[in-house]
Amino acid sequence: MIDLLVAGGGPAGLATAIHAARAGLEVVVAEPRRTPVDKACGEGLMPAGRRALAELGVTVDGHALRGIRYLDDRHQAEGLFRGDPGLGVRRTDLHAALDRRARELGVAVLPLRVTAVHQGRDSVTAAGITARYLAAADGLHSPIRRGLRLEARSGRAPARYGLRRHFAVPPWTDCVEVYWSARSEAYVTPVGPGLVGVAVLTGDRGPFDEQLARFPRLAARLPRAAATPVLGAGPLRQRARARVAGRVLLVGDAAGYVDALTGEGLSIALGAADQLVRCVRADRPQEYESAWRRVSRQYRLLTGSLLWLRGQPRLAHRIVPTAARFPAAFAAAVNRLG
Repeated sequence: MIDLLVAGGGPAGLATAIHAARAGLEVVVAEPRRTPVDKACGEGLMPAGRRALAELGVTVDGHALRGIRYLDDRHQAEGLFRGDPGLGVRRTDLHAALDRRARELGVAVLPLRVTAVHQGRDSVTAAGITARYLAAADGLHSPIRRGLRLEARSGRAPARYGLRRHFAVPPWTDCVEVYWSARSEAYVTPVGPGLVGVAVLTGDRGPFDEQLARFPRLAARLPRAAATPVLGAGPLRQRARARVAGRVLLVGDAAGYVDALTGEGLSIALGAADQLVRCVRADRPQEYESAWRRVSRQYRLLTGSLLWLRGQPRLAHRIVPTAARFPAAFAAAVNRLG
């Protein structure tokens, strides 16, 4: 019997497996898709996320990011990271780097899909593999979370969706730029010498070009032809009643997700993966819930607050002007996130 079975070989699952292997645990990853897998995401790593990757021994090329810039039609606010820079990196490059590192450490990545999960007193069995614990890293709409009845209602907040594609243009910025319109945001992330990613977060289900037209200041900088197809994700907000059910622990987006508004998803996943392995190694799975809450508290508070402001018509249009008016406060918030 192995120590840990990881269901899902995306960045969160592979980071969990790497932590486990480094801790001396026997770990297997079940992932039916071939690596790398592309998904809709902003592709910007905050400084904390970049440091977490380095601690795992993962190296990946990208574009250094020195801060975050908010823009609307008339205003601009910039918050620079005080220490190490962040990193703009293609999701596929990051996924491939994590996969390489896991295999270097002897982690077996098997082409298996986890469906049913069966728990006993001292073990859990899924996809024909029995382990002491299972880490569910099966994504935003986690079938394992649903199967264990850990899903919680997302409340009355309108559903939000993400769309992303790339444009072959030299980056004009070394920040993540966030363009604000009345109902959506567009994130620009430099990911290479001649490539930028544009991710749109919106409550509407219209096509990417229609969404991009809401940001004329940004659209004017982009070539007419895109370099990659549009990928989408959503609804983004996913809640879980708990992160632990017996010997199953949820990590990454499967553990619950507020919104991509602050770009912290991967950093939280990396930090939670570390805590999950600590709890498994100590044979104290019940402690993971409080550990996950500690790791994600700041993200949940700041992202939830900003999302609430975004939903208030009388306040939403004041977000960028207020950030521009109080640059020190904006920079402090950026560095708390970073």
